[in-house]
Amino acid sequence: MQKHTPKGNEIHEHRDPDYRFCPLCGHTLQAKILDASETARLVCGRCKFVFYLDPKVVAGTIATIDSKIILLKRGIKPSYGKWVFPGGYVDRGESVQEAAIRETKEEVNLDVEIDRLLNVYSYPGEPIIVIVYTVNVVGGGFRAGDEAIEVKTFSIEEIPWRQLAFPSTRNALMDYINYVTMQK
Repeated sequence: MQKHTPKGNEIHEHRDPDYRFCPLCGHTLQAKILDASETARLVCGRCKFVFYLDPKVVAGTIATIDSKIILLKRGIKPSYGKWVFPGGYVDRGESVQEAAIRETKEEVNLDVEIDRLLNVYSYPGEPIIVIVYTVNVVGGGFRAGDEAIEVKTFSIEEIPWRQLAFPSTRNALMDYINYVTMQK
């Protein structure tokens, strides 16, 4: 959308190249304030369909092998070449837990069982919500999947803090370390 925030019922042509047209009738979407307490929404100028830009949900896992945390070096953008725990987008109709298990299998070839919800991470201005679980490894053969350059295990002292992919990676690892420390 344009950086200008419409006031009242002002209408402004929507400029985001990904969402320019109504998915129902194909007419141009426009940013419009529908309720004074909300942000501008994308509205079709013809059929009045409201196109809500909802957040995307990512499911991730923190697992260990021999008390070392499993991380993978990303082989895709964003954050190509940076370290992250296994995770990815939740598919429509898939539970968050199923997505976490699936993504772990796809990215590091491990079969896991959910232990507990670690935390949920979201940041102002970012369209991603990250849900992270601690998991137990129950099978598989530890190796890099198609979207990883490398997989490796790290002791807490070895974690490459300056080469982590996202703020949620750092925050989840810190929460995990705090949790493990409290359990001792």
